[in-house]
Order: sequence, then C-alpha cells, then structure tokens
Amino acid sequence: MQSANLVDLSLLLTKYGVKGFTMPMATGNVSQIIGNTPLIKIDSLSRLTGCEIYGKAEFLNPGGSVKDRAAKGIIHEAELSGLLKPNFSIYEGTAGNTGIGLATVAAQKGYRCVIVMPDNQAPEKFQTLKALGAEVIAVKPCPFADQNHFYHTARKMAESSANSFWANQFENLANFRMHLTTTGPEIYSDTNGKIDIFAAASGTGGTLAGVSTYLKSKNPKTHIVLVDPEGSGLCSYIQSGEIKASGSSVTEGIGIMRLTANFKEAKIDEAMTINDQKMISMLYHLAEQDGLLVGTSAALNMFAAYELGRRHQGQGKVIVSILCDSALRYQSRIFNPDWLKEKNLLPQPIDSF
Repeated sequence: MQSANLVDLSLLLTKYGVKGFTMPMATGNVSQIIGNTPLIKIDSLSRLTGCEIYGKAEFLNPGGSVKDRAAKGIIHEAELSGLLKPNFSIYEGTAGNTGIGLATVAAQKGYRCVIVMPDNQAPEKFQTLKALGAEVIAVKPCPFADQNHFYHTARKMAESSANSFWANQFENLANFRMHLTTTGPEIYSDTNGKIDIFAAASGTGGTLAGVSTYLKSKNPKTHIVLVDPEGSGLCSYIQSGEIKASGSSVTEGIGIMRLTANFKEAKIDEAMTINDQKMISMLYHLAEQDGLLVGTSAALNMFAAYELGRRHQGQGKVIVSILCDSALRYQSRIFNPDWLKEKNLLPQPIDSF
C-alpha cells in the first residue's frame, strides 16, 4: 500500500521547476561527449539591458574549455586522412587550452602529446597538462616573427620527429569546420533560430569563423561582432584594414597580430575592443550576481555582450557569446588580491563604465 506521506513525484518535480527531460544526456567516452554544452541565460545582464543575453557554457567540456572542440575536430580529421596513426605523437604550440584539449583527447585515445607554451601563462594550465600526461615545454614569450615563438618551436619539433603530427590549430581548418558543424548549429537550435547578435573574441579564429558562417547561412541579418582585448590587432584590421594595436592584456589565448586561415573564414560585421578593467569587473560581477566562475576571455566576451545589450536597451534582442573556460583555470591570479593590485585591476561595478 502506498504510504500516505509519500510525495507525488510529479508534484515534487513541478515544485522544483523540473519540466521533464526533453534532451537526453550525452553518453560515451571523453571525445564523444565534447560539445552539446548548455546555453546559459545571464539573468543579471538580461535584467540590466532588457535584452536576452546568453553564454555558451564551453567550460563544461571534459577538458574545461571551448578548445576541446578544436582538439576533437583536428584529431578526428587527422585520423581519417591518415596523418595521425596509432603510436604517433601530437605536437602543438598553444597558450594552454588547446593543449589541454589535445592532451585530454590524446589520453583517451592513447597518443603521446607534446605541448609548447609561453612560460607566462597561468600555472594551473601547466599543472593540468602534466596531470593529463602531456610533455610540456615552456618557452619565453616573443613576437611571432621570432623563430623561438611557441608556434614555430612546436612546428620544428614535429618536423624533426618520427611518427609525429603537428596539430597547427591556427591554420588547420578542421578547427573552423568543427565549430561550423557543432557550435553554430547548437546555438541556432538553442535559441530557436531567433539569435540577433553573436559576439566573441578570437585567438585562432576557429570559433568565431565557424559560428558566424553557420549563423549567417541561416540568417544573413545576424549581427556578428569580433571582441578584441587591448594589444591585439584584429579590431583595427576589421575597422581600417590595418593590423595595429596598443596597450596589452592579461587575457590568455585571445588576441593576435596576424590573420590566420581560420580567422579569414569569419563573417564579421563589427569589431570592438574591451579593456582589462572592464573584463575583470565583469568576471567578478558574474561570480557574485550569477554564480558563474568564468575565465578572463569569457568575461571579456560577456562585457561586450553587455555593451551591445545597452546599445539596444529594452529591445529584447537575443545576444549570445562564449563562456570559453572557467575562472578556476586562473584562480591563483584573478582571485589573488596582490596580483590584482599589481596589475591595477580592482573590480568595479559594471554600470560604472
């Protein structure tokens, strides 16, 4: 006999806002479940602007960032083409997240992974790569024209090693194609095709290119915005045709002073620069007001989304950006009062800008 005080399951689910499971959870190994990340409504920014502002939660990928998608696409296409075979080693130069994505998939598939990184990246990235079994080589930061740059160092190592595959995330269009066939369609589907604005920063250009190309194919009026940190020349290029930059940024993995093959595929209507003060203020705002611990590039993206929302105040525009990775990947810095003081980056209310 049913207990009199047994709560009806349907009433309980309704009470806690559970309306049923319309989308089955992904099931599979690590590389198989990359993607299909949630689209999170940013309540505080939506209220402040009268628009619907969303962030694609790429920090929920197995390796913790949007770069898991590029890693999966690059490895998959290399396997299909025969460039990557069993017992091969994967080489890549990276600011960290693509390396972590590659190391994540490599560990699951049984490949050796060698990652070359600038030595000024967050220590959490080095720790994560080593935990995943990758061999990590740190080099001094230098201009791209210098042959000691991390990109060239990884390329030369791959070229001089037997049974090797150079991922080449910047120029390998498997990066762009992965976002064209997954991230873009997911965003379009999750917004029921009603997205008005997509804004995102660019490192390799793969995410911005893939998403913008897909969204424009569905609706040419979708407004695409490049978000650039200070010290990057891409905003200047879109605005004037010249790659010029001023200032610098503590963000990692975004901003660049050259046009990559992936970036050239992007369909961009507008470009804007967001400084570090706005970025760090948004990072703390999202943590305190929305319970979202996002990394520096994600915070940069969301400040741009906020500014675009204020431009269309009260119009109900649907604005989407990318939550590239988690604040926990940088916590020894961005949650360190001494580091913030050294960088003169004390968080401020976002409505003060």
